Amino acid sequence: MPEPQSPSFKLPFVAPSITAVAADNASEAETFSILNLSDPVVIMLLFQELVREEQVREAWERWRKSKDSQPKPLWRVLAELEGVNPEVVYATAAEVYGFRMARVQRGEVLEFLKSIKSRFSQEQWEWLARERVLPIGQDVDPKLEYPRWILATHDPTRSDLHRRLGQLGLHRFELCYAPCSVIEQLFQEAFVRSNEYLERVREEAAFDLGTSYDTETELIDEEALEAEINRSKLINLFEATLVEAVRQGASDIHIFPNHERKVEIHFRIDGELNCWHVEDKVHPEAFLAVVKDQSGGVDRFERDKAQDGFIQRRIDDHLIRFRVSVLPIATASYDIRAESIVIRVLDDRKVIKDLRLLGLSERALERFEWAIRQPYGMVIVTGPTGSGKSTTLYAALHQVVSPRKNVLTVEDPVEYIIPGVRQIKLNHKLGLEDALRAILRHDPDIVMVGEMRDRQTAELAIKLANTGHLTFSTLHTNDAPSAVSRLYKMGIEPFLIAYAINLVVAQRLIRKVCPKCRVPDPDPDPVLLMRLGFTEEEIAHTTFYKAAQNARCPVCKGVGYKGRRAITETLWFSRTIRHMIVEAQGVIDEDALRAQAIREGMQTLQEAAREVVLLGETTVEEMMATVAFQI
Repeated sequence: MPEPQSPSFKLPFVAPSITAVAADNASEAETFSILNLSDPVVIMLLFQELVREEQVREAWERWRKSKDSQPKPLWRVLAELEGVNPEVVYATAAEVYGFRMARVQRGEVLEFLKSIKSRFSQEQWEWLARERVLPIGQDVDPKLEYPRWILATHDPTRSDLHRRLGQLGLHRFELCYAPCSVIEQLFQEAFVRSNEYLERVREEAAFDLGTSYDTETELIDEEALEAEINRSKLINLFEATLVEAVRQGASDIHIFPNHERKVEIHFRIDGELNCWHVEDKVHPEAFLAVVKDQSGGVDRFERDKAQDGFIQRRIDDHLIRFRVSVLPIATASYDIRAESIVIRVLDDRKVIKDLRLLGLSERALERFEWAIRQPYGMVIVTGPTGSGKSTTLYAALHQVVSPRKNVLTVEDPVEYIIPGVRQIKLNHKLGLEDALRAILRHDPDIVMVGEMRDRQTAELAIKLANTGHLTFSTLHTNDAPSAVSRLYKMGIEPFLIAYAINLVVAQRLIRKVCPKCRVPDPDPDPVLLMRLGFTEEEIAHTTFYKAAQNARCPVCKGVGYKGRRAITETLWFSRTIRHMIVEAQGVIDEDALRAQAIREGMQTLQEAAREVVLLGETTVEEMMATVAFQI
């Protein structure tokens, strides 16, 4: 079956107010015009206002340049654009070409998948999962020799799909549309991926140090330690830890010995530490030595100083990088040299490229997009460690990267590689201050400074912003107005602060209550809610939710929360704000700046958190744990 092509016709419902846009000196065949579009999927998307005209224009430019080498419909190119929700495009394409929406009942589908597991080989199931094609049912007609398979996929219009499904021995089948996220979730629940390293650990017999461990002196024999390090169980346990951390979506792995001489392994998921495994069959120093052995740039025999290293692994067909931090720690036993190891998981698949996916409010998003589109000036993202500052800056960089712009970053360390960006790697010969001075001579257009840690760094970043460069950076402050006073206390002149900065964004990450198992709060406390800033009308007309912590929930696995989103306050540097900073006498009045910004439409962190609660996306308890309130 050939892939549906785009018939050439015009629909009468295209708004006549949309004007044709033609490129200068372009031939008639290469001229873009909304009125002359021949792709029915794109026309439908425009008619339903699901995409914008400028997005279609950008997709058309890409389609025109690649149509000779890679023939495909315009709507497919549109689905690949940043800022366009591909599920919306695929759903519209399925509707236009007559594919019905799949009826997906989770319980029924899981039971059906369980009953047909033996129907396909392991390789065939892997292909179905990779292509996101999910069998969800069968129609059996006694008059016909073969049953009709019902298959759900995110893109039923693919021509090669029909041929490949025929090769699987499916004589009769119907393809239906279902969102990609739904299909992937059901595959994960029905086919839990095995961790071969973890299985090996469980299969091996328990062992300990035996006679090599002296319980009286609590000293360890180095030869016995070497023998234990070489045992396969330790290697398998470490590799299993890396695999599970990636699959569970952990941002960090914490490994440390406790007071009972057991090794604890914790995963940080959605900002919270969760104990994953406690190992009591090996000496702690042996397992810590294995981790250090597997880390590049770390000396296993050095146990008295901090060390930094790195690891790379290919997990589930993706290259994952890990950043390793080793610190010596105190223990109850004076003679034991214990260490704590924290491994940051750097999964490029988690990099957010679309600002709208950060969860910013409409007003905050509008001001943020304005600030990053300016030709010069500074955008500062502020907040505590782990508040998503780097994620926001990476998303911003993806919006401004262009072959016509020289984009440079100075980070310590570089976490994610961004195509089209020259990311400067700091080392003992090139410090942050020297790198920033060198950047001024490197013809930059856009610069990202990982963090303004001191006066010298801040002055150089401000200088970049004041000399015609768009500059991004971060600070550690509690809210947006505090960033102004922090720079002032560093010794930066008020007039430089006022006219170098375009926007300060204060950010927090708030956990989202699990949409599957959340339960309405039957008796919300109206007194507490009013102290938190909710109005009587909001309390009366809002359903407040609580985290159920249902251990059988397939989405959150009993945590009660799944995923996080950003809440922000955006201090836009209006003319009035700039004058207030310039006229500051000896001290920056944060309260006055905050009051003026609120009058100009700034939504505070508290207001942003309340809005998320009113939307039913989080709980009052999580709001209070994330943002400080005056009660």
